[in-house]
Amino acid sequence: MSRIAVLTPDPADPSYAGQWPGVLARLSEALSVAGIEAVPSPWTDHGDDASGLGGFPLILPVIAWGYHRDHARWMRACATWAAAGLPVANPLSVLAWNSDKTYLARLADKGVPIPPTVWTQAVTADQIAAAFAQTGAGQLIVKPTVSGGAWRTLRLSPGQALTDPPAGPAMVQPYLPQIETEGETSLLFFGGRFSHAVNKRPVDGDFRIQVQFGGLYTPLAEPPPGALQTAERVLAAISEDLLYARIDMVPDGDGGWLLMEAELIEPDFYLAHDPRHGAGFARAVADRLSAPRP
Repeated sequence: MSRIAVLTPDPADPSYAGQWPGVLARLSEALSVAGIEAVPSPWTDHGDDASGLGGFPLILPVIAWGYHRDHARWMRACATWAAAGLPVANPLSVLAWNSDKTYLARLADKGVPIPPTVWTQAVTADQIAAAFAQTGAGQLIVKPTVSGGAWRTLRLSPGQALTDPPAGPAMVQPYLPQIETEGETSLLFFGGRFSHAVNKRPVDGDFRIQVQFGGLYTPLAEPPPGALQTAERVLAAISEDLLYARIDMVPDGDGGWLLMEAELIEPDFYLAHDPRHGAGFARAVADRLSAPRP
């Protein structure tokens, strides 16, 4: 049986203690069917010394949750692993740039549709007022450009005080009410192949679709019209060798789709909602293990 490493959260961080073991169990079960053993290891144990990961033919950072809380440490770890030539997937270059949501601006420059976004080095009340005036939005979303799981994310109404804003670089977008009515749709890809789709909606009165906030998840028999084409357009714009990808989108109200996130580091694959229970993921990993290393 092949043994691969799966990077997990810092054991000193209790934020994810109730979630990541279940995700690991689903990943491990899918891989074991393909004769692959997943060996968990905290990503924070290897940021300055890669030797503990040196014996693995493949390293997956797919549960490296919490990197956004210490981004400098994450970037240092990526550099350490790159210098050691570790076989990490997705590529370490991707793990670095995908950790900062300003990548959305670069994808937009390549024609990928995203919500109207204001990028700022430090969000101010004047910027919020200007964004309301420019967009005519009923509400705005403000979040750090380095974040995850709705961390430090605000939903603001006109005239509402800007209290406890994100520290440092941030992004401001119109709140899209279709999040509540139609939800966010995630398309999962393994080895470049579409696997499955999941629709996610917030509970009444909330705007956050993450499971820790009560998000409601529904598997879809097939992607909604146009969603797969938009996701493939996103992947083509990225044009890097991705072992896995989760493309999160919302309807734009005119029959199209807007990219919310291209999750390429540590996305939950929602294998509990995968009709094939992760077989596509396991196949992609097995194919990667059998491919000659460059």
